[in-house]
Amino acid sequence: MFCHASPRLERMAGLTLLVAIIASLLILVLPIGGALAAYVAALVWYPDFLRVSLGTIDFSVGRIVILVLFVRCLTDNRLLKAFHWSRLDTYVTLCMAIQVGIYCLTRPSMAALENRGGFVMDTWFIYITFRMAMTEKAALISFIRWIGVILVPLAFLGVMESVTRWRPFVPLRVFRPWDTPVEAATGVESLRWGLARAVGPFSHPIMFGACFLTFLPLVWALRHDRGQWRHWAYFCAPILLIGALSSMSSNSWIMAMAVLFCLVMEKFKPWVKPVLILIVLGCALLQVVSTRPFYHVLASRANIVGGVWWQRVVLIDEAVKDFDKWWLLGYGGRDPEWAIRLSGGHTDVNNEYILAGVEYGMAGIIGLCLVLAAAFHGLVLRYRQTNDELLHSIYWAFGTILVGTMAVWMGVSYFGQPRLLFHAILGILGSLLTFADVGRVPQRHRQLDADPAAAPVY
Repeated sequence: MFCHASPRLERMAGLTLLVAIIASLLILVLPIGGALAAYVAALVWYPDFLRVSLGTIDFSVGRIVILVLFVRCLTDNRLLKAFHWSRLDTYVTLCMAIQVGIYCLTRPSMAALENRGGFVMDTWFIYITFRMAMTEKAALISFIRWIGVILVPLAFLGVMESVTRWRPFVPLRVFRPWDTPVEAATGVESLRWGLARAVGPFSHPIMFGACFLTFLPLVWALRHDRGQWRHWAYFCAPILLIGALSSMSSNSWIMAMAVLFCLVMEKFKPWVKPVLILIVLGCALLQVVSTRPFYHVLASRANIVGGVWWQRVVLIDEAVKDFDKWWLLGYGGRDPEWAIRLSGGHTDVNNEYILAGVEYGMAGIIGLCLVLAAAFHGLVLRYRQTNDELLHSIYWAFGTILVGTMAVWMGVSYFGQPRLLFHAILGILGSLLTFADVGRVPQRHRQLDADPAAAPVY
């Protein structure tokens, strides 16, 4: 397996295997909620760029561990019996089929199949495994409790990196197996407000900050839990927020603002619709009175801690201008050459929506939007079907995660651990929509568990 590797690479591959084995053993022996948390712990505490290479295929700790978790689910009849296919499953599978099919149509076949194999393991495979594993409310609560325990030390690490500028995981980037230039200082050397950009075991500070904000709403929902865990939410949530801010990334800070706004609005639910209408009207008014597009104005004002936000908004302009070049099948892996027109160099498509169009055409954007719409639709229905206070807050938390993710996607496209974590969250959300334990739900709603599409229109 390591015949062409240096002794240092062999040792690092051995460490990666050891971490994967330990995480796999935990997954096999822990209750399902703790097992899913063990998978997340392996993702957030061990760099995704450290791989075990088998020929031309690279296996990360996450890929190895998710295989073990999938096997556990397949061998557990209780989990299999509780699994019911839902509309969200259909849209997620359709989106993955678009992203695999168009990619293979526009690239050399063997290289495309190898690439998409890893892509499916890091997206749909994680989604469906978490969908199968999470079948009851008790397991979900246990999972959320463990997440706080896992992320609090990581937040302290972020603060330490930001203040001291010592980053223990950055030197490990020299062990990345792919043939790209090693940029050990990427996003690290720059200082903002005198603080370094914390990166932790992640590949970029933005990804580091997004990790905390992905789970912050769920941890905050524990304030409605019983016993001492409700106090844990008040202690843990602010620490996770500080961990996110330690990335010193404007994208993470904007995601934090979106998440905090949604969490505050949980106390003022009747105001949600009027506020959304005001936001839309405000954007329309800004477009009319401003001499430039409204999103140019918003981006310039939202750039709190610095960063190249001009490039983000120009991406939108260039994508609109070249719509006829990418709408059908994308660019087929070619550079759109937007950066060459503007300032030279490679085009960094740091916008998830535009990247979906560049890679897969309009079908990719539509597929992504369908997944988000189905997730929101299911959450709204389930929210109305229960009067359980904790479940209400959890539903709101998942909606907040979606809003925060949609906001940060305007300035970055996910890669590494956040992409895996998003699909894990999406899988849990899909399971939440089909839980048998629905709290105090009227009997007429129980038939909607497997198919939210059958719900009446409110």
